[in-house]
Amino acid sequence: MPLLEANGLSVTFGGLKALADVDLRIDTGELLAVIGPNGAGKSTLLNALTGLYKPSAGRVAFDGKDITGMRPDIIVRGGVGRIFQNGKLFRRLSVVENVMLGAAIAPAPAGSFASRRHAEAAWRDAALQMLERFGLASLATRSIDSLSYGNRRLVEMAKVLAGRPRLLLLDEPAAGLNLGEVEALMTRLRQLRADHDLTILLIEHNMSMVMRLAERIVVLNFGQKLAEGTPAEIQRDPRVLEAYLGTGYEHVEVQPD
Repeated sequence: MPLLEANGLSVTFGGLKALADVDLRIDTGELLAVIGPNGAGKSTLLNALTGLYKPSAGRVAFDGKDITGMRPDIIVRGGVGRIFQNGKLFRRLSVVENVMLGAAIAPAPAGSFASRRHAEAAWRDAALQMLERFGLASLATRSIDSLSYGNRRLVEMAKVLAGRPRLLLLDEPAAGLNLGEVEALMTRLRQLRADHDLTILLIEHNMSMVMRLAERIVVLNFGQKLAEGTPAEIQRDPRVLEAYLGTGYEHVEVQPD
């Protein structure tokens, strides 16, 4: 059974159909990439899956449960984490305090905390452990504004993963990163999948990253699904070359590196 499945998903703004009858399936443990030109409907799709937009038609199910139109906070607490394209960190809080907000979302056994103070101590411990995994423990007390752009992206990922999601949605995580940071991000994503048993939906314009990480790719164009297949299939699909990749696109090695 798919971990997440959308059937006939549509989102309309007035007379504009931003998403039109899209079917999507993400299997447990899979890394699925969604690509397409700017304005193709990629972020709209994520917003519809996570409750930020109410679909005008269609159904979304997570782990077999209908979540169509549910509030975003309920969907997040149910096991769906999301990294936004423009970042969603609280600038007035320290690094560890930001990650603690994610840890507070993680499910805990009933009665596991004797008091609010004990709960906050547990959230801080979980946040510090996650920062350690990301190599950011030394920055725990720093302000968000004092961090490099690359480290802010890592803190946001640490915050979301502190909530122990089963499905992680990434909206252009490589945007603004240099080549070395992109390579480090790919290594980290591979490790996170192995360590946390994560299923990942990746939206990204960096085609080298997409072709090297994804097991399956969905291509959107003008709010509709244009193509779906393995990285090798997508790279030679004439519809995708015409609409997005371009006829001069150089194929990327898709074997695991």
